[in-house]
Amino acid sequence: MTEQRLKQLLKQLHNGERQAFSEIYQEMKVPLFTVLVRLTGDRPLAEDLLQEVFLKIYQQPPQVEKPRAYLFRMARNLAVDALRKNQPTESLEEQEHLGRTYDSDIKLDLEQAFSMLTLQERQLAALHLSAGLTFREVAAIVERPLGTVLWQYQKAIRKLRMILGGGCL
Repeated sequence: MTEQRLKQLLKQLHNGERQAFSEIYQEMKVPLFTVLVRLTGDRPLAEDLLQEVFLKIYQQPPQVEKPRAYLFRMARNLAVDALRKNQPTESLEEQEHLGRTYDSDIKLDLEQAFSMLTLQERQLAALHLSAGLTFREVAAIVERPLGTVLWQYQKAIRKLRMILGGGCL
């Protein structure tokens, strides 16, 4: 979804056109959920946070210049707040034991690799790789200088490659 289309839909939602919410949800649920899972490492928590993001959007549609970045910032902030509360999370082994299945071994390996990164590294990698945000947008969301974000991102990617055995990212 383009930035302009998202902005238009949020304006429609703000003006009471509730059907715009459905389109926003369909287009943004996967990228937002992916970022939340990458940040928290906990699928049930990420699902709860995703609901919270969309509830906030529905109740008070943001009227901002860059709505896509705004939505990812909101998701990131909710994830960081939830992690700060030290909510217990299930390990990947516990999730498998409960019968949850994953699409492929690659996804499982990537999730495990992401869980080995620091929160700061996960934020940068998830916002850029999973959400498709530019480094300038990521820098604005995490409120750090662009040069610092670029350096920390490269460090996180090197760490992921090392964890994954030198594979491509």
